[in-house]
Amino acid sequence: MTATLATTLLLATGCSSDDADPADGGKRTGSGTSGPTGSAPDDGATPPPEKGSAKVTKTLATGLKSPWGLAALPGGDLLVSSRDEGTITHVDGATGKKTEVGTVPGVAPGGEGGLMGLALSPTYATDHFVYAYFTTASDNRVARMLYDEAKPADQRLGAPDTIFKGIPKGSIHNGGRIAFGPDKLLYVGTGETGDTGLAQDKKSLGGKILRLTPDGEPAPGNPFENSPVYSYGHRNVQGLAWDEQKRLWASEFGQDTWDELNEIKAGDNYGWPEVEGKDEADAKEEGFHDPVAQWKTSEASPSGVAYAEGSVWMAGLRGQRLWRVPVRGAGGEPGTEAFLTEEHGRLRTVLAAGGDKLWLVTSETDSRGTPEKGDDKILEVEVK
Repeated sequence: MTATLATTLLLATGCSSDDADPADGGKRTGSGTSGPTGSAPDDGATPPPEKGSAKVTKTLATGLKSPWGLAALPGGDLLVSSRDEGTITHVDGATGKKTEVGTVPGVAPGGEGGLMGLALSPTYATDHFVYAYFTTASDNRVARMLYDEAKPADQRLGAPDTIFKGIPKGSIHNGGRIAFGPDKLLYVGTGETGDTGLAQDKKSLGGKILRLTPDGEPAPGNPFENSPVYSYGHRNVQGLAWDEQKRLWASEFGQDTWDELNEIKAGDNYGWPEVEGKDEADAKEEGFHDPVAQWKTSEASPSGVAYAEGSVWMAGLRGQRLWRVPVRGAGGEPGTEAFLTEEHGRLRTVLAAGGDKLWLVTSETDSRGTPEKGDDKILEVEVK
């Protein structure tokens, strides 16, 4: 029943969803690297950026089930969430050994919901808090848990303490990415659950980027008084990352036409459902914020983003590729490039691993992929 409802909603709301079917039926053809594509504003202020590159240097872990969130522990080990199983697994950063450390109680997976984003407290060294975004029977919420690496594996994960709840849930468009910013505040990407009106409603938590204190209160300095809302007019935000200039970048699923990478400004309206992608004629007049780059929905369906080597790197689900968007400096044509196209299937999460390295998580076992032996995987990628 749930699967039927999710499929019906997906068809009604367009093809670029978290769980959209791959345009080519899921086949991996290994087409390697493609040149500049996509679309972005061009004011001629800067010369074209140098070409980038991305190559997989090793497969760290295999056999993961519906992996979604990824967090790097001090020392280089990883925590990965399973959306559909509601579990968190420890992955040794050197050997790839997997150890399940607990199930998060209260998770109610279904459609595009379940246990999703993970983030470490900015003061993890002293408080050992791991934050998680997950779907329950009634809503989406954020909880934090103590993680004690000194304990036996089955005792490491403490009981969840809900710090924020009431985010609308649906069979589709649940958002799910969480990340602490340079300001040590918690940013939360949400979706509008297929109810497009929520995105423009500043009193709703759906279709937003939220900004919270580590205890789950609306952060000081938010653009709307006593509100956790930081930006609005979003369809489904699943990627959050900051560059060296402390600019926030977010990926967003489009409907039938354009997926987006946005530079997020406090209080800005990103247009959904009035605008999808750039609106050359009316966006500025209406006060909507244009994306920095946009892609056809068959080329992206973006989830996670990370910043490394002067570029935002964006994982594509339906597009089955890793996008590079150079953002160092200001103005000019970003010159987007695609890498690893159709080589590893659907790509869910990308996380900066220091220097020129990224962790990249595939997404073939979440009911929309075509799993092959070893799926799903965590890959180490070297970029420039």
